[in-house]
Amino acid sequence: MAVLKNIQRELSRFRLRLVAAAGFVLFCFGLLVARLIYLQVMQHEALQDRAEANRITVVPIVPNRGLIKDRNGVVLASNYSAYTLEITPTKVTDLDATIEDLGKVIEIQARDKRRFKRLLEESKNFESLPIRTKLSDAEVARFTAQRFRFPGVEIKARLFRSYPFGEIGSHLLGYIGRINTAEKKAMDDWEEEDVANYRGTEYIGKLGLEQQYERELHGVTGFEQMETSAAGRAVRRLAHRPPTPGNTLNLSIDIKLQALVEQLYGERRGALVAIDPRNGEVLAFVSKPTFDPNLFVDGIDIDNWRDLNENIDKPLLNRALRGTYPPGSTFKPYMAMAALNTGKRDPHLVIQDNLTYSFGGRNFGSAEGDRAGPKDMRLAIVTSSNVYFYSLAVEMGVDLIHDQLMPFGFGRKTDIDLQGEVTGDLPSTEWKKKKFKRPEQQKWFPGETVSLGIGQGYNNFTILQLATAVSTLSTGGLRFKPRLVRDIEDVVHHEDRRVASDALDPLPLRPSDVAIIHNAMNGVTLEGTSRAVFAGAPYQSGGKTGTAQAVGLKAGQTYSSIKADERKRDHALYIAFAPLDHPTIAVALIVENAGFGGAAAAPIARRVMDYVLTGTYPSEEDIAKTQLGLTSAPIGPPRRAEDVPLPGQAASAPAAAASAASAASAPASGASR
Repeated sequence: MAVLKNIQRELSRFRLRLVAAAGFVLFCFGLLVARLIYLQVMQHEALQDRAEANRITVVPIVPNRGLIKDRNGVVLASNYSAYTLEITPTKVTDLDATIEDLGKVIEIQARDKRRFKRLLEESKNFESLPIRTKLSDAEVARFTAQRFRFPGVEIKARLFRSYPFGEIGSHLLGYIGRINTAEKKAMDDWEEEDVANYRGTEYIGKLGLEQQYERELHGVTGFEQMETSAAGRAVRRLAHRPPTPGNTLNLSIDIKLQALVEQLYGERRGALVAIDPRNGEVLAFVSKPTFDPNLFVDGIDIDNWRDLNENIDKPLLNRALRGTYPPGSTFKPYMAMAALNTGKRDPHLVIQDNLTYSFGGRNFGSAEGDRAGPKDMRLAIVTSSNVYFYSLAVEMGVDLIHDQLMPFGFGRKTDIDLQGEVTGDLPSTEWKKKKFKRPEQQKWFPGETVSLGIGQGYNNFTILQLATAVSTLSTGGLRFKPRLVRDIEDVVHHEDRRVASDALDPLPLRPSDVAIIHNAMNGVTLEGTSRAVFAGAPYQSGGKTGTAQAVGLKAGQTYSSIKADERKRDHALYIAFAPLDHPTIAVALIVENAGFGGAAAAPIARRVMDYVLTGTYPSEEDIAKTQLGLTSAPIGPPRRAEDVPLPGQAASAPAAAASAASAASAPASGASR
């Protein structure tokens, strides 16, 4: 009996365990069914979308960047395709070892590694980054044969920006470069559509017109919707939208004139802006020294960056846009115009110029070579009398000077189509209060007004401001916003959209007053400080030389004591317009630390106006001597501008023969001092 009871008890326990096991299996099976129902029914659409996303890849197609052309259709910025070797860091186990092994297949220099390291620091680690750019066909073939050894490394075809004229016009063109972290962060504030347009894009305009007209030049990104296999290989294309290339910028710049001016400066520093006063179109926009924008396209290496950034001549500084200088005597015609406009001085009033002006117990002198004697307004401008304009400044006062000259564009931005323009300084009592923090510095002293009359003191302006001011003066008050881009060509619809130029309200200048100033500025070129430079010119022009102190003199210091330091010598300036009656060009320029404006700056202006008005190009001898500041009127037989090849291009045989014949038949002329 006891044995039977034990057996029954064991069977009862077994049945209980069996039921428990069956219940557990059923419970698990129920969970599985519930999960399947949840996935198949509740999550059907979401999982289907995810599966499609895994199967379908959307690949952005970067558009061709728009071209930049000069006024004659010469291409200044274009694109070309080249192969790059790129690494996706997240797909590489040992980055340093991979780069080392790659160097055994394709040449990778130390600067390539440094650039890659910098890009790696600036970019997100899942991005594809170039370790080598512009691979040759042989290098592409060598890597392709051993690609299996390098997971995460691939060859890509990329579009590269090209600036065929190198350093010429670099400050106005600017350059493009890889989008950095700060720019990516700024994109967070963009509209979603704009952000989407930059997917797949790694480059953006960094400076100059490339930056200003980025939206126009970039184009619209296209895409390919590709079906991929489980291994990630493309199977077929499901959808396609081609990219829309960027628009073309047609500039007002004449690149041959731009190149001529940069050549005339030689190794000297300075800036020049030439404007068509009839519409504000900029014909030349020069800042010297220049730089090669091609260095920045695929990431500038540290050695070139150091050379540019630490160069004492500051080649990266856009002197025409951001450099500010005292205008010196080029300020005097505007002072005279203000005196006429306000009735502060009759043009026939004669002031005795004894070469010294005393005010507040201090003597203000004149430049070496000035002649004493009685001078009216015209003669004061022609001979560049300091005493005449010292006294005029005191009579007018700083605030009246400010109010009369600001409408010419002094002390405010011109709104040219470039970013980074500075305002300069046109002083007033209110300006000084804002400029300085300490109360004792904020008060305007009467003695500070004296030097304003000759363009010194607190006066500081850009060459662009001087150019717009002389443009306004030349037309008798017509004003335009200066523009580098004439029109934008829509390459898809083949339509041109006019950009230049916005007319501003004209200044209410009396024609009789304007005629007085024009006559005086014409006298500068006929009998004044630039007469030797414009001797024999086939047109009449108006001009004014300027010689401005680069540094102020300390108490007891003489100017001769600082002449030994080249960078402390006076700046040479010149403003001009021509033809006299109906101006089609206005020019302002500076040659830093070059001394007298009539000797260093005016000769460059003469050759610019010869080019624009007569279609002539200076001789090689003339260019060489002008670079050294050793010319006045042009020397040697001039050439026809149309016969001179663009920089880097050879002259055609007919043009070369015609130039040689012209040189053989033309009479020689000596330099006029």
